[in-house]
Amino acid sequence: MKIAFDEAVRRVALALTAAGASEAQAASTAAALVRAQAQGLGSHGLSRVAQYASHLRHGRVDGRAVPRIAREHGAALLVDACDGFCFPACELAVERAMQLARNFGVSFVGVTNSHHAGVLVDHLRPAAREGLIGLGFANSPAAMPAAGGRHAIFGTNPVAAIFPRRDAEPIMIDLALSQTARGKIAAAAKKGEPIPPGWALDAAGNPTTDAKAAMQGSMLPLGGAKGAMLALVVEVLVTALTGARIGSEADSFFEEAGNRPRIGQAFLLIDPRALAGREVYDERIEALIAEMLADDGVRLAGARRMALEREALRYGVEWGLQGA
Repeated sequence: MKIAFDEAVRRVALALTAAGASEAQAASTAAALVRAQAQGLGSHGLSRVAQYASHLRHGRVDGRAVPRIAREHGAALLVDACDGFCFPACELAVERAMQLARNFGVSFVGVTNSHHAGVLVDHLRPAAREGLIGLGFANSPAAMPAAGGRHAIFGTNPVAAIFPRRDAEPIMIDLALSQTARGKIAAAAKKGEPIPPGWALDAAGNPTTDAKAAMQGSMLPLGGAKGAMLALVVEVLVTALTGARIGSEADSFFEEAGNRPRIGQAFLLIDPRALAGREVYDERIEALIAEMLADDGVRLAGARRMALEREALRYGVEWGLQGA
C-alpha cells in the first residue's frame, strides 16, 4: 500500500511522539526516515521506526532534547545533540556550517552525544543546494575489529560526499565501511537465513555464515585492512574531536535496553568559490562526468535514489509500518 509522502511523515511523527519524543524531535526524525524509505533505503527508513520508538521508551534517547551549540571558534563548531536523535542536531550543525563556509571558504562541524546517523548524505543536501561541497562522517556502536584484530571496536562508520552541479542534481556518495550493512545481517538473523562467507566473524573471532552468530560477533571491513584503516580515520574525526563515545563504548542499536550511545557525526563543507572559483569547478566536474558517461552502464552516484524519491513524492511511499 502506498500513502502520500507527507501523510507518511505525519504517521511516523505520531508514533515517535507517542513513544515520548517532542514535536520538534519527532518531526525532524520522521521526515528523515520517510525520505530514506522513499529512496529505497528501507534499512534506514520505516524499519527503524519501531527501533527508535523502543529507544525512546527505554530511555536510550532523550525525546525532549534540544540540540545546542557547545563551542565555536573561527570556522569550527561543535553541536551537542544532548542525547536526542541526531537529525535536529545535524540540521543545526549543517545550517551553521553553511554560514561559516560562506564566510571562511571552509567549515568543519562536529556533533556529539548523538544517536544513529540515518542516511548520512541526506544531512548534506541543503549545503549542495547552496553550491557547497560536503563531506560527512559518522561512527556507530562497535561492529568491526581493527586491522588484524578479533573483537569489535569500530562501527560501520559511514562516509558521505555531495558535489553540487549547476543545472543538475548533485553527485551523492554514501557508503558504510563494512562488507555489508549490519541491518542486512539482522534481517537474515530474524529470518533464520545464512549470510555469505566473508561478511562476519562470530564472538570467538572465527569466520561464520550464521547470521545470529554474526550479530553476537563482528563484521568484516570493506577491503580488508584498508577498510579498517578508513574506519579508524572516521572514528578519530567524530570522537577525538567532539568528545563522543567510541563505538565499543556504545551499546548496539539493535538492543532495546542499553546505554545512551552518545556517538558522533562530523561535516566538512567547502565553498568552490574560495579556490579556483565556481565557474572552474562547474567546468571541471562536468568534464569528469562526461568522461564517466562515455562508457555504457555507468550510473552517477545518487541518481537512482533521487529518481525513486521523486517517484515517491508523486505517487506515494510504500507503507509497511506495523501498528501505525
